Amino acid sequence: MTPIATSPDGQRGRTAYRVYLAANAATFFALHTVYTMAAVYYVRVVGMSPLQLVLVGTALEVGYFAFEVPTGVVADAYSRKWSVIAGTALLGAGFIVQGVVPVFAVIAAAEMVKGVAHTFISGSWEAWIADEIGEERARRAYLRGAQFSTLGGLGGTLAGAGLATLRLDLPIVTGGCLMLVLAAGLVLLMPEHGFRPAPREERGSWAQMAHIARKGLRVVRGRPVLTGLVAVTFVEGAFSEGLDRLWEAHLLTNVSLPSLGSVDSVFWFGLINAAGMVLSLAGTEVARRRLGGAGQRPTARALLVLTVVLTASVAVFGLARSFALALTARLAASVCRAVMDPLYVGWLNRDLDPSVRATVISMGGQANALGQIAGGPAVGALGSALSLRAALLASAALLTPAVAIYARLQRLVREVSV
Repeated sequence: MTPIATSPDGQRGRTAYRVYLAANAATFFALHTVYTMAAVYYVRVVGMSPLQLVLVGTALEVGYFAFEVPTGVVADAYSRKWSVIAGTALLGAGFIVQGVVPVFAVIAAAEMVKGVAHTFISGSWEAWIADEIGEERARRAYLRGAQFSTLGGLGGTLAGAGLATLRLDLPIVTGGCLMLVLAAGLVLLMPEHGFRPAPREERGSWAQMAHIARKGLRVVRGRPVLTGLVAVTFVEGAFSEGLDRLWEAHLLTNVSLPSLGSVDSVFWFGLINAAGMVLSLAGTEVARRRLGGAGQRPTARALLVLTVVLTASVAVFGLARSFALALTARLAASVCRAVMDPLYVGWLNRDLDPSVRATVISMGGQANALGQIAGGPAVGALGSALSLRAALLASAALLTPAVAIYARLQRLVREVSV
């Protein structure tokens, strides 16, 4: 393992790094315990219609969009650690409510709370580890953390599938309880030595919080690379809803799933998710070794290539009629997205003023949520009016501006380095 855990503070940096990796694994174990069979629970137990399924996702994104930047400001003004802990606890509570009360209105309200919970974690988590071990080491830590997340998610997928054979609400409630246990563990184990909050007399002022938000916006607008990266997240948000919400329906409707004997064919989705995680683990390891300490130019080139491959994979998946071709394209898309995320975060985090680090990262998350709100319903409507294939091809088309943006960013960083 690359010795990236050693910071100027020695043991403190190593402790933070270990907590970062362990918490990534634990978080994704809990999340995938829930999400592996969540859609089945919504349909079979709650009795949701396709429209209600879409509205549940919209509720989460509305909560995320509304609170992403304000919670990023809180993290910059008060504490990264306590922002992460608050978000983790809120997620756990939201899951438990959804599992205990199988009523659409309650689940939608809990989903909005979960959207807010994600905003407390988003940006704060990445900013915290960068504060504790330094920006250069953090870029490699993001890739290693993605691997631990994948391993945790793989375990959670298996756990969720097993619990669902007993009762469909068990994975939901169990995942929520695990998130609450994780929040309690972070209270005890998560250090915070590198963070420098705003002066105490300024922290309670809404004017000061607005000042931090404006300062973060000026940072983004004043650096063309950051502006481009935030624009990319909007594009990727608009694209992602179509693939994430329609890929199972496409396989069931337009592609013949191979027989698994007496096992329900829906079990294929668990196998596909598990295979995607294993391949993503390998992909992030290759990226960690080759790009973990790389500069902007190699990162820009890698993200450009990965975006081109992702766009093509989604288009092929939408057109595929054979299971083998559809599976290959779906797995290729999973690997591309898994590798792109930590590379993107590492680049966005480069040379940021620590006083607005979480705020700027949160702006990227807010742009992604806005893209999902804008693109998701339109793609879903297209799928209903025409076909699932048309919707998936539209999703691929929505991603093409990201190719142009990354190409522009690659030229920009090349010009800066000359």
